[in-house]
Amino acid sequence: MSTTMSSAVLTNRFELNSVADATLKASARFWFVVAVIGQFAFGFTVASFYGLTALRGDLRAWNRVLFHGYVAGETMSNTALVGHIVFATLLSTAGALQLIPRVRERFPMFHRWNGRIYLLAAFTQGITGLYLIVSRGGLPFGFLQHVAIWISAVLIMVCAAMALRYALARDFKTHRRWALRLFLVASGSWFFRVGFSLSLLLFGPIGFDPTTFRGPLPTFWAFAEYLLPLAVLEIYLRVQDRPGVFRRMATAGLVFVLTLAMGAGIFAVAMATWVPNVKAAFDTRKPIGEIISATIASGSINQAAKQYHDLKVAEPATYNFDEDQLNTLGYELIRAKKVQAAIRIFQLNVEAYPQSSNVYDSLGEAYMDDGNKPLAIANYRKSLELNPKNRNAVQMLQKLNASMDAHKPAGMGW
Repeated sequence: MSTTMSSAVLTNRFELNSVADATLKASARFWFVVAVIGQFAFGFTVASFYGLTALRGDLRAWNRVLFHGYVAGETMSNTALVGHIVFATLLSTAGALQLIPRVRERFPMFHRWNGRIYLLAAFTQGITGLYLIVSRGGLPFGFLQHVAIWISAVLIMVCAAMALRYALARDFKTHRRWALRLFLVASGSWFFRVGFSLSLLLFGPIGFDPTTFRGPLPTFWAFAEYLLPLAVLEIYLRVQDRPGVFRRMATAGLVFVLTLAMGAGIFAVAMATWVPNVKAAFDTRKPIGEIISATIASGSINQAAKQYHDLKVAEPATYNFDEDQLNTLGYELIRAKKVQAAIRIFQLNVEAYPQSSNVYDSLGEAYMDDGNKPLAIANYRKSLELNPKNRNAVQMLQKLNASMDAHKPAGMGW
């Protein structure tokens, strides 16, 4: 009787261990499939947007997605930016291919060469990232975000060196663990986009200034983009080394929930930025923002405004008159301290898109930078009227109204 009971207990324990092991592996595969899909989507977006716009000579289009993208005359930093973009694409595609077991098993030669390319891309990505931070004054990041980027770059190079060391020593178990760590830290910019977009999806645009991109939310994700994935990986690896039904089931649940969150973040960032950027990449119309910018540089803002109207009437299908064209140009002018010109450009955009909340928001910001608080308030109110969910307009109105109240003479009873 006792022997039978012991056998039953051992059988049940064995079955539970098998179920826990299978569940843990299934959750890891689920994470991997979702991550690979997201990585390839990101890689395709980067390659198509930057590649096709560069082939058309429209490098200023990069400024629509980067706070401090292409800058005329800055040859070295522009070259570093191009290298950073190229190697970001390589990291997204080569890294995902490197981790697919069947590719590693069936095509070992490809796995080895792809791994070498990946290591080179990782080192270059870290170095060019640091160079861009130093050469371009760290815009738009704050001090803590600088610290996070420096730590990320160092981690990328350390993980790459360790992965190479154990590959040369033919300790493939340890090599694969360092390769996984490298994949996660090298994918930091991807994790940042996914995590930040997930936060916006769940909570809306809170915790940061959309103009400077500074605040607790981007600072949190600047560190979490590599610390969170690394922490989950270390939990997973420790559970693999120390079997236990509860540990494995709990870890599988954690990985499954985080994968669902990651999938939601991928969907959010794809809809918000990747899909629009791919559409922009395949748009062959001439960018009106670039044409107008050249006119402002060589002539005057009034000539640029006339040119905009003339071309819109004469050749509406030849040029890209989308809302983002003038919006991007306006912010470029603000960064160049040409606030009056920026105001005129945003006014043109308001005329062209009177039902867009965003164009009034941008014009309100330009008036605020110019010190014209009444007109800034009027435009932010119009933006909020068109889009009651515009939290940036709410925050700016609170700030402007508080500033106006602080300057009222005492006892006026306004």
